[in-house]
Amino acid sequence: MVTKILSAIPLGFSGELVRVECDMNKGLPSLSIVGLPNTTVSEARDRVRSAIVNSGFVFPARKITINLAPAEIKKEGTGLDLPIAIAILAGSGQIEKMAKEVFKEKAQKSPENDAFKGSRSVCLTKKLSKMLFAGELSLNGEICAIPGVINAVEIARSTGIETVYVPPESLPYAKLVKGIEIRSTNNLRELILSIVDEESDCVANDTTLRLTPALQGEHVIFDNVHGQIQAKRALIIAIAGRHNILLSGPPGTGKTMLARAAHSLLPPLDDEELIDVVKIRGLVSATTLITAERPFRAPHHSASAASLVGGGSRATPGEISLAHHGVLFLDEFPEFPRNLIEALRQPLEDRTVTVSRANCKLSYPANFMLIATENPCPCGFLGDPDRECSCSPIQIASYSKKISGPILDRFDMRVRVERVKTRELAISPHSSTRHEHETAQKQIERALARQRARGIGNSEIASRDMGELCRIEESGLELLRGAADKLSLSMRSYFKIQRVARTIADIENSEKVEVAHVAEALQYRKESR
Repeated sequence: MVTKILSAIPLGFSGELVRVECDMNKGLPSLSIVGLPNTTVSEARDRVRSAIVNSGFVFPARKITINLAPAEIKKEGTGLDLPIAIAILAGSGQIEKMAKEVFKEKAQKSPENDAFKGSRSVCLTKKLSKMLFAGELSLNGEICAIPGVINAVEIARSTGIETVYVPPESLPYAKLVKGIEIRSTNNLRELILSIVDEESDCVANDTTLRLTPALQGEHVIFDNVHGQIQAKRALIIAIAGRHNILLSGPPGTGKTMLARAAHSLLPPLDDEELIDVVKIRGLVSATTLITAERPFRAPHHSASAASLVGGGSRATPGEISLAHHGVLFLDEFPEFPRNLIEALRQPLEDRTVTVSRANCKLSYPANFMLIATENPCPCGFLGDPDRECSCSPIQIASYSKKISGPILDRFDMRVRVERVKTRELAISPHSSTRHEHETAQKQIERALARQRARGIGNSEIASRDMGELCRIEESGLELLRGAADKLSLSMRSYFKIQRVARTIADIENSEKVEVAHVAEALQYRKESR
C-alpha cells in the first residue's frame, strides 16, 4: 500500500503542490528518495531517520521508497522533511497505533464513549488527505522554520486543502493568509498527537498577528534637510504618485538625505501589499520582520547583477523585487556598471522581472519606485556657480554616457539640486518643529486618497485611460503639445508628464488638471544635466 502526504515547495513567486508518496516492501533496509531531489532534499534521509527515532517512534526496517511527485519539477529546500516523516509513520501504521492508544485511554476515562471501530484507520487516511505539511526536522524531532511558507499556504488554499501544519517560527507569516486553518506544533511527536486527537493542547493557539513597529528614530525627515524647497516639493510629488525621480547636483547638496527622507514619508502597507512583501522576503530568509513599513532598499554600486535583478543558482529574487511596493534607492547612479543600469529597463516598464536559467524560468514582482542620485560630472561641479569644474570634455562625455537615453526617459521627474547658501545653514537645528514633515505627509495622504477613489495609482494609468483619468483643460493640453514639439518628447515622456500633472492636481485637491499643474510637471521633465 502506498501512502500519500501533501506538501508544497516555493516556485518563484508562487508555489507547487508536491505529493510525497511512500512505499514499503520487503528487502534490505534502506531509504531512497526519487523525484528530482537536490542535495538538500536527499540529505533528508538522515534527518528524518534520527527525528523519528528520537521522537519515540520506530524507524521501519524495510526497503522504503519516497517519490516526490510531480517528478519533472526539481525539489529544493528542507521543507519536505516533515511530510516525508509523516508518510513513513503513516505507512508503517504508527500513526494508527497512536490513535488506538489515545482512543483507548479516552474510552477508559469516559465509558459512555463507543469502542474503537475498525473504520478509524479510514478516517485517519481521509483526514491526512486534507492536510498539508511543510517544515524542516532537526535530529531530535523539533520542527524548524523554512523559507517560502506563505507560498505553501497559498497553494494549499487554492487547491481546497483544509489544514496546513507549519513550523512555530513560521506561524506568524502563515497567519497572513486568510481562509485556511493554520496549525503548528513544536516537534514531530506533538504533531502526530494533534492529528489523532483534535482536542490535544499541543497545537499553538496564539493566532494574533503582531506587526513590528517602525523604528521612527532611524529615519531622516524633511526637517533635517535645510533649504531645497524645490527638491522637497518634487519629492513629495514623486512619493504621492509613485513616480521615478532622479536627483542631480554637486556633492554635499543633500541629495542622499532627501532620498532617505522619502522613507519616512511612505504610506504604510495595506493587507495585500503586506502579504506580497513578506512573501518575497520569505523566499530569501526563513525569518523576517513583519512590519507595515514599506521596503527601502539601497544596494551599493558594487552589487552583482544577480543580487540586483535576481538569479544565482537558485534563481532567488533580487533587490528590485525586495523593493516591491517600496523604494529602490540607487545612490551615485552613474557609478553602477552599465549592464546593471540597463537591466532596469524592462522591470521599470513591466513592474515584473523574469529570471531565466537552464533548468527554470521564474517571475517575481518588481513594482518599485526608483530614486536615484547623480553628480553632473566626475568631479561633481559642472554647472556650479561657485566652483569650477576640473573635468575634461572627454571625461564629462564618458560620464554622461553611463546613463543611456532610454533609462533617462524612464524617469518621470529629473530635478537639479543646487548648493544651499551658507546663511540658510546658520539656522539652529533646535528650532526644527517637524512642520515640513507633517505638511508633506498630509499632502501625500490627500493625493493617495483621491487615487484610491479612482481605483488606480497615477503612475499605473495606461495611456488609453488618460482622457478619462487625467482630464486636462484645453489650455493645459495646448501647453503640453507645444512643449512636446519643441522639446521633441517621446511618447513615453508625453504620457509621464500627464501622470505627474495628475498627481500635482491631486495634491492641490483639484478634480481637473489645470495649466499650472502641466507647467510644473514640464519643469520636472527638463534635462537635469
